[in-house]
Amino acid sequence: MHPLAKLDQRYVWHPFTQMRDWMRQEPIVIVEGHGSVLRDAKGREYLDANASIWTNLHGHNHPKLNAAIRRQLGKVAHSSALGLANEPASRLAEQLVDAANPQPAPRARGLSPRLEKVFFSDDGSTAMEVTLKLAYEFTRRAGHKTKLRFLSLEGAYHGDTVGAVSLGHIDLFHKTYSGLLFPTDKVMAPYCYRCPFNRAKPERADARDYRRCHWECLDKLEQKCSRQKKTGHPYAAFVFEPLMQGAAGMIPQPQGWLARAAQMARAHGALLIADEVMTGFGRTGCTIAGQGPSLHAMAGAEGVALSGGRRASRSGPDSSGIFACHQEGVQPDFMALAKGLTGGYLPMAATLTTQQIFGAFLGAYNEFKSFFHGHSFTGNQLGAAAALASLDMLRNPAAVQARGELADAMGHELKQLWPLSRVGDIRQVGLVAGIELVGDWRTRKPFPLSARAGIRVCEAMASRGVLTRSIGNVIVLMPPYCTKPEQLSRMVKVLRQAISAALG
Repeated sequence: MHPLAKLDQRYVWHPFTQMRDWMRQEPIVIVEGHGSVLRDAKGREYLDANASIWTNLHGHNHPKLNAAIRRQLGKVAHSSALGLANEPASRLAEQLVDAANPQPAPRARGLSPRLEKVFFSDDGSTAMEVTLKLAYEFTRRAGHKTKLRFLSLEGAYHGDTVGAVSLGHIDLFHKTYSGLLFPTDKVMAPYCYRCPFNRAKPERADARDYRRCHWECLDKLEQKCSRQKKTGHPYAAFVFEPLMQGAAGMIPQPQGWLARAAQMARAHGALLIADEVMTGFGRTGCTIAGQGPSLHAMAGAEGVALSGGRRASRSGPDSSGIFACHQEGVQPDFMALAKGLTGGYLPMAATLTTQQIFGAFLGAYNEFKSFFHGHSFTGNQLGAAAALASLDMLRNPAAVQARGELADAMGHELKQLWPLSRVGDIRQVGLVAGIELVGDWRTRKPFPLSARAGIRVCEAMASRGVLTRSIGNVIVLMPPYCTKPEQLSRMVKVLRQAISAALG
């Protein structure tokens, strides 16, 4: 065993990891990375098929990001945001506000608030924690002082701090801590593949394309919001990941669901909280100026088979359209950002909100209206410098076009998985894909948790030089944007080999 692997096993406790199993085999120790390729301590190379847990946008060791951080290192690495401002954080806040308010403004059948204020924190969990505290206190100061409740989706995961966990509805992660949590409500998620209202028999296609239903999931949301409003205490906020729920198992929303859900929640007095930690910064595609989402951005809604040159080019890509909620014309009251904010280089997060919400925290010193919350590394200069460089790359028209082409290529490559009997559903939105493994595609019969189906497939992929991580029985493909077509083809080819080898 490599000496570094021995040190890890002796001292390191890994997140979301069954450590007894971890101790039984030598771990892969990453020491270097370039582009979409990672190298371990023994010199073996791997393709990074999940962008280092959904964070790395532009690839490892990117010269522009490296240069931005080095320039900032020559000035100052960090100074406190408590009582002090700094240049890169101020510039980053301006650019995030610009990106979060595209023109023309999205108007999904109603109010379109302008996001104008940015609160920096450390990661997705803390961005959501900030959001919850702000929404709670704003609603309380608006006159609803008791019985404030939040509504989120079944299978929701919004982070691991206590507040964020309270919004979550994955028992495997959250049930243990139920005694620490405040109560929140959940509503049916639009999980077309396993929806009890979907009367369609399984087909070899994305379940969103052949579903037969009457939007019963939206009826459930309407009923939930209406009942809560009748109590005299409407929901403080409706919380969602736009277009695709990540840790729930890469569950994509059928086209039109988000716009209608947002309209319903607003009509019943709830604020909207968009958790764009995973979906933001171009990961789910881009908008087309004056047209809404591009074809590749809606690959899931229109079918995974969107590929081979079907392009929306009448107005060209709008490089500012880098957030998922805008693809359905939804503008939230809060937007939580993290993961890809710095291009995957440094821990940094941001919560964006409106002037109205900011104003509720203004007052005389002795009124104590301040937002009493903070982090030691809030507005960190190195992270902000990396984020500014990342945003500059994201908005480059050539990069927008390249992301679209890579998403189309992914849809084309994924089609080769449909002949496998262990593949039940393939769902793609932009450059995010989830492949659900089943015992039999004809019945949608799931593998039991004890079968470790997803883990076994990922282990087989790693042995063949491709790294990713499963969510239960769902294999995730989320490559860096710099991934070459031949690298993407290899990722999918290895996935196919691994499914056959691990599951038969």
